[in-house]
Amino acid sequence: MKMNNALMGKVNFPLFDKYKELVYLDNSATQQKPKRVLDALVRYYSEENANPLRGLYELSVKATQAYENARESVRRFIGAASTKEIVFTRNATESLNLIAFSWGQANIGEGDEILVSISEHHSNLLPWQLLAKQKGAKLKYLECDSSGKYTAQALEKALTPKTKLFAIAQISNVFGRLNPIKEFAEIAHKNGTLIVCDGAQSVPHIPVDVQRLDVDFLAFSGHKMLAPMGIGVLYAKQGLLEKMPPFLSGGEMIEYVTREDATYAELPHKFEAGTVNAGGAVGLAAAIDYINELGFDAIQKREDELTAYAFGEMKKIPHINIIGADDALDHHGILTFTVDGVHPHDIAAIFDADGIDIRAGHHCAQPLHQFLDVQSTARMSLAFYNDENDIKRFIATLSSIRRRMGYDN
Repeated sequence: MKMNNALMGKVNFPLFDKYKELVYLDNSATQQKPKRVLDALVRYYSEENANPLRGLYELSVKATQAYENARESVRRFIGAASTKEIVFTRNATESLNLIAFSWGQANIGEGDEILVSISEHHSNLLPWQLLAKQKGAKLKYLECDSSGKYTAQALEKALTPKTKLFAIAQISNVFGRLNPIKEFAEIAHKNGTLIVCDGAQSVPHIPVDVQRLDVDFLAFSGHKMLAPMGIGVLYAKQGLLEKMPPFLSGGEMIEYVTREDATYAELPHKFEAGTVNAGGAVGLAAAIDYINELGFDAIQKREDELTAYAFGEMKKIPHINIIGADDALDHHGILTFTVDGVHPHDIAAIFDADGIDIRAGHHCAQPLHQFLDVQSTARMSLAFYNDENDIKRFIATLSSIRRRMGYDN
């Protein structure tokens, strides 16, 4: 497993220089930040910091240009038709809430149906649950098999003339399975149903082209793809955004205000009230540049190799149960598991004692765990900067857990 690009190495990530023995395997929760991204953030606040969009002086113009350049970087990265379709938010959660509040309040009524996949992260479930309660709509679930697979036939059967919206992640944060979003979008649109795609686990790892997929909405977070926390993206088709009312109101999202009324700014600023996170947007653009320079071919090859290696070694250990598909390539760097007789919190604590960071709990997917009849699980998740030694240390600790908990084997 030789690195085929110098940008892959941990040497590019300051955190690993400070914690040289750390094995970080919680990349689905957040990724570490390369020095190039941190430098871009410091450079912005050191050389261009001003309130964007609000000043005619040179520094504010530079800040505005940096912010809008970042928007263009995002547009190119996900293949959107226009920067008007790119709305900056705090994270994927806020993006999804924006859809539910703005589009949902205006378009969902009593008796309508909202279809959500059973494996959704709470961020792509709770907004629809709340909306359904508020509007008297019916929330329905599309169920998968034990490997996390959803079929076109099941989707076609679940859709009805009343189904206004279908929400599903491109890659599950528990199964790691890649869903056929393009096919599902075609099926949904034939039914007159819009599709919301959670791209939080896909956009950092695989090429995503929103026009090819033909999704109506896509949400993702910067911090899961090398960028700072506090910056996220909502993509939505321009025709939808033009009809949607504002999510938040206040400064910068207006064109003209009187005592009685207001007219709103053009897209996408209508949805970006208040002082924007320009530094975060600049950091996101730097992260996109890093990913583009590395290339998704190299990222996917590296992560697939590590996933297959970890998967194969885990299968050799008795009492380890991997959640999801039997094919390592269906996990896309996410391996969720249980250990017979050991609570996931104890599993995570033992890993932590060995300097290995994994996650334990329900991973913000409680309905899925209930569906699988598993209370909680442990999860390791990879990024391209992980290496074979990380997997060896992970496997060594995993092999020792039952013994360290007092079992004979």
